[in-house]
Amino acid sequence: MSEDETPWKRLLRELFGDDADAALEELERMGMDPQALAQASGMLANPAMMDHVLSQIRSLVSQSQGEDVNWTLAHDVARGVAAQGGDPSVTAQVAATHRAAVSSAELWLDAVTDFDPSPLEPRVWSRAEWVEGTMPTWRVLAGPIATSVSQALGRILTSEDATAHLGGEASGIVGSVSPTVTGMHVGQAAGQMAREAFGITDLGFPLLAEPRVVMVPSAVSEFAAGLGVPDEEVRAYLALREAAHVRLFSAAPWLPGHLHNLIERYAAGISIDLEALDEAVRDAGFTEPAKLQEALTTGIFATHHSDEQRETLGSIETLLALIEGWVQEVTLRAAAPHVPSIGALREMMRRRRASGGPAEDTFATLLGLELRPRRLRDAATLWATLGQQAGAERRDAVWSHPDMLPPAAALDDPHAWVTMLLGGAVADDVDRELEALLSSAADGGVSGDDGDGTQASGDDRGHERPGDGDER
Repeated sequence: MSEDETPWKRLLRELFGDDADAALEELERMGMDPQALAQASGMLANPAMMDHVLSQIRSLVSQSQGEDVNWTLAHDVARGVAAQGGDPSVTAQVAATHRAAVSSAELWLDAVTDFDPSPLEPRVWSRAEWVEGTMPTWRVLAGPIATSVSQALGRILTSEDATAHLGGEASGIVGSVSPTVTGMHVGQAAGQMAREAFGITDLGFPLLAEPRVVMVPSAVSEFAAGLGVPDEEVRAYLALREAAHVRLFSAAPWLPGHLHNLIERYAAGISIDLEALDEAVRDAGFTEPAKLQEALTTGIFATHHSDEQRETLGSIETLLALIEGWVQEVTLRAAAPHVPSIGALREMMRRRRASGGPAEDTFATLLGLELRPRRLRDAATLWATLGQQAGAERRDAVWSHPDMLPPAAALDDPHAWVTMLLGGAVADDVDRELEALLSSAADGGVSGDDGDGTQASGDDRGHERPGDGDER
């Protein structure tokens, strides 16, 4: 072996241990010349670069030892994805502007709900700060299924066929591949969400353990761009939605834990389609973590749901719809006197929700779960009707205990459920006029559809596409 091959052999030894020679032969058989690639990269002529690469490999292996998911890597990937395209620090002026929007939103909400604001000071975060604040919750929610995926992937990668492909009993980095790939997958989901999130309640449940209003100016500005709506109205509307969510979770402290438990219960029952995973791994190749991570988005979860899972899924969808429906109702009432563009903003939020985004898609792949309230229209109608007929205090009292919440069947006919609950009270004229005003504003310029580009029908309850008509 020539002297200039020594650094490359060192790298292969880090990757494959005693199987470095066999791995090199396999790569050459596939038409690759690692030596030429190393020379082209400058590694062979730059000992410092080679040492840096080896240091990274050693760190990767050591991070993954003893755990099924490389959570350190998940954190680092999330930070990297969140920073793509730039992630400027929040200046004092920007922070003050957004805190002022939250303060106004809290005052407006005082007029439409008795739920108290959070006593914690609002935070205005960069995307990196959002990642730091929410990663503990990502670990709790995604941890069980991520571990299952990692273990299944590890079994495939250490199977007889895989080790033969790698040239024998692979060692070194091979043992860290499944924790690495799964950590990348979780980090990708969190990073994508950081790029899109306006706060910490965008998915319908809080990503912080504490009830705190958070705003992310970068995402707010990107959403406002091109809307033709004044920036201050966009900030006000998004601040209202975030503050309304936080008030609800603070007033019903059982709610976040209950929803998290439902999600964890659903995820615990997920089974992995080992054949689909094995096929995805073979298509991606055994030695490229990035391609393996991408392979995890190709439908590796078994499509069959147990009866318990279907019941849990129904409970999640109903609860998300009730949360979002309540938020929509109080937000509209709070915004109506102060935000002239409330109709246009509501419409844009519906369209945003209907089209989805990388964060929601990746989260669905990560947990095999669509976190979208499919019955938002019905839930919003239920809360509006209850508020009109019984007042805000009676409407909000329903959240005092989970047993008091409307069941899924109530969304089939919200008016009938409210009538049954209250004994047939009628809406007053002011509420009817406000409802007509908001409906007219929200429908502005859109004829014959639901405001999200899809044709409405009289029997579409429960049969909408994921996200149709939904509001984040």
